[in-house]
Amino acid sequence: MTFTSSLSDAAEMGRLTALWSMAILDTPTQPDFDEVTRLAALALGSESAAVSLVDDRRAWFKSRVCIPDTEAPREHAFCALALESAEPVIILDTHADARCEGNPLTLGPDGFRFYAGAPIITSAGHCLGTLCVLDRQPRAEVRPDQLRALADLAGIVIGLIEARRYRQIGEIATQVVDVTSDAILCVDGKGTITFWNRAAEAMFGYSSAEAVGRSLDIIIPSAHTAAHHRGFARASAGGPTTLVGKSVELTAKRFDDSEFPIELSLARWGSVATGHNFAGIIRDASARKMLEREREQAKAFLDTVVDHLPAMLFVKDAETKRYLLVNRAGEELTGRSRDDMVGKTDLEMFAQGAGYEQRDEAALALQGVHLFESEFERPGGDAVTLRTKRIVVDGPNREREYIVGMSEDVTETRKAQAQVQRLAHYDSLTGLRNRGSFVDEMDKLIAAQAPFALISIDLDRFKAVNDQFGHLAGDAVLAEIGDRLRAVATATTTLARVGGDEFALIVTGAALAERARILAANVVATLASPIVTRWATVQLGSSIGIALAPSDAATTEELRRHADLALYRAKQQGRGIVCFFSAEMDRATQDRRELERDLRAALDSGEITLAYQPVLSASTGQITSVEALARWHHPVRGPIPPDLFISIAEEGGLIAQLGKRILRIACEEAMDWPEHIKVAVNISPMQVHAGDLFKVVRHILTITGLSPRRLQLEVTEGLFLRDIDHTFRELDQLRTLGIQILMDDFGVGYSSLSYFERFRFDKVKIDQSFVRQMLASQASSAIIQAVVGLGTKLGMGVVAEGVETAEQMAALVEAGCTHLQGYLFSKPLRSAEIKACLLANARFVPRPIESALRVVSA
Repeated sequence: MTFTSSLSDAAEMGRLTALWSMAILDTPTQPDFDEVTRLAALALGSESAAVSLVDDRRAWFKSRVCIPDTEAPREHAFCALALESAEPVIILDTHADARCEGNPLTLGPDGFRFYAGAPIITSAGHCLGTLCVLDRQPRAEVRPDQLRALADLAGIVIGLIEARRYRQIGEIATQVVDVTSDAILCVDGKGTITFWNRAAEAMFGYSSAEAVGRSLDIIIPSAHTAAHHRGFARASAGGPTTLVGKSVELTAKRFDDSEFPIELSLARWGSVATGHNFAGIIRDASARKMLEREREQAKAFLDTVVDHLPAMLFVKDAETKRYLLVNRAGEELTGRSRDDMVGKTDLEMFAQGAGYEQRDEAALALQGVHLFESEFERPGGDAVTLRTKRIVVDGPNREREYIVGMSEDVTETRKAQAQVQRLAHYDSLTGLRNRGSFVDEMDKLIAAQAPFALISIDLDRFKAVNDQFGHLAGDAVLAEIGDRLRAVATATTTLARVGGDEFALIVTGAALAERARILAANVVATLASPIVTRWATVQLGSSIGIALAPSDAATTEELRRHADLALYRAKQQGRGIVCFFSAEMDRATQDRRELERDLRAALDSGEITLAYQPVLSASTGQITSVEALARWHHPVRGPIPPDLFISIAEEGGLIAQLGKRILRIACEEAMDWPEHIKVAVNISPMQVHAGDLFKVVRHILTITGLSPRRLQLEVTEGLFLRDIDHTFRELDQLRTLGIQILMDDFGVGYSSLSYFERFRFDKVKIDQSFVRQMLASQASSAIIQAVVGLGTKLGMGVVAEGVETAEQMAALVEAGCTHLQGYLFSKPLRSAEIKACLLANARFVPRPIESALRVVSA
């Protein structure tokens, strides 16, 4: 038979917890326990005895006499019987006791026949086991005095066990007190310090020897001393106190009288009769207080930031969709107070609430940011465009607990973008398509192989209007021209202003030649009528050239060239003429040969002049340099495009002569300008490759007297197409003079970053094609940012060419361009004009651009 316990689970768990807390199981033998065990055997005249402690699976013998094993299974141990009743257990003859039937400990010649056990009971009432005696012979009785002796010895055993535990606790406490970072001190009923640990020494600056025996006043600020004395006297007398038994925050002082916050936990022991003593645990709360202040400041800062965000910020519960937070911008945007919104759903507040909650669900279905733009009607009835970003975030209670959103009013932005988009495609003065948009339309028609007619229109005598009546009158005339062209246009006509006084039309559909002829005649007629303005009534005329696609050309460029050739022929034939391009017309090569001949004569007669376009500092708006631009006003053809006559000069071997003339004129005229103004001259690759550019430049600087530091030479990427080593040697040699070298039109040629590794340019100029498209093209904007970044890293200035709008200006300054050039600030000026301007220290920055500059620089 086995011994089973009828103790409840809770009682058994309490008993086992008490046993395990004694930390005595499986510990080495101890003399005190062995002595008590021998006394028990002697008192009852038994050969065997043991201190038996019963855990959940065994009876373990802390001490034993004539018992070979160190433990026995709990189900066989006689002492298990004492666990339930906590009373002595006497078995005079195990063979006669039904409870012991079949117990292995009672069988055989060495089996135990007699057992007597006194329970070992803790001061808390838990039975840990027994002090027992055993014998191999049965007995007739156990005398009362023997039983009392066994019980008394069991009491000694529990005393040894608990004393042992208290010693362990004391040792642990001593170690903890010695190593803890909290100050621990004790005082008697008079307030005299009786104990002072190491942490107290470090915290207050007094050694233990200095503190023990002194009054607690040494750590109490003088302002609190009187209150402390009253409270301490009351606590010492056993009266009520707010300090004992809980943690409180107080102020203490150190050896140097500096005060700091502490957390005090105070315990009291003793009685009124014996006198009360106090023990305190003190923690320096300075770090915690500082952390709390930092957290409070951070929270206040975050609250301020959230409340002053220019966009609406809101937080919703992801499950209920109820608002948990709305900032001030949200109140202003929705027209509702945050108190009215918090705790409610969109469905409860807004007519469009269902749509908002659908977008909440869409955000919950995503792992990233959900972006949506929608119209929102404010309480006043006005509609705004909201751009809302939503993201789902984890919370303290569950994953993806909150929906955080930010709604930004982008109404004005979208209007501005629409305006920018319009400006990108339409001429602001006439309302017609601009050149870029017009060319794009031609590209589409060419790509689709659609037949169409290109009509090029050039106004006669328009320059005289500007010269005689001013640009305001000229603008009024151009606006009227646009209106008249719209009046004669048809549904199949696309109109554009492609230049200052140049217009063009695209005609699509059937019978192109005849319809184009009729339309052109109507244009000539309507533009021949007098134009009345505030300033004057002017009489203009027009010349028109027409080319047909695909019969006259297969590409946009070729078609435009042929239309211009037809226009040129019309102007040669007189005013008011309409001319179609034909194969019988002079070919472009013949025209170029004529121009080459005329150019030679122009170089000899001094017809080549210069215009100057200012380059401004992006940070100050002041002119820092000007770019010299060659101009040739042909006596018959009028102004010849520089790219045309320069390319002719390069092809005809005239570039060296042309380059010398341009450089000399630029240096001579720059001598009349303020000394801080630099002049930039474009250099052809052929001038560099000729091998004598260094000598030419040095000679011209010498004869004109211009400081080399005021001269800038602009080169293009075409310079590096051949003989790169020679090219860099030439540039290095020019640099030794003190001349600045600029990379012009960067990004449109054979761009290679390796150039910057071989040669450090002083400035790099971003081609105007990127500037023109930057607000509508992410690619152009990205290229500009990349060039600016490159210039910044390499210490080069970055000049943006072709700046035509305030929006471009603001974006370029924000991107980091150091200099700006373009028609927004000034068209190229003649020599006398630029001189007057520079001497007047003029700033080519209209008021709106000054504002943009201030905004960006801020």
